[in-house]
Amino acid sequence: MTVAKVSEITSTSSKSFADAIEKGIKRANKTLKNLSSAWIADQEVEIENGKVTIYRVRMRVTFVLEG
Repeated sequence: MTVAKVSEITSTSSKSFADAIEKGIKRANKTLKNLSSAWIADQEVEIENGKVTIYRVRMRVTFVLEG
């Protein structure tokens, strides 16, 4: 039997949504073992002077519990 857990994280980037996702997964992988998938729940941007300055993603990462 496999048991998995889901954790919600938020990540930001000044480059792109894809970069924010990559950074979030990379950081989560340092703390959470056995990452298996991620679901992008939300995306938003911060705007200054008519230009996008921050890309933010909220994602739910799934990891399999050892045991």
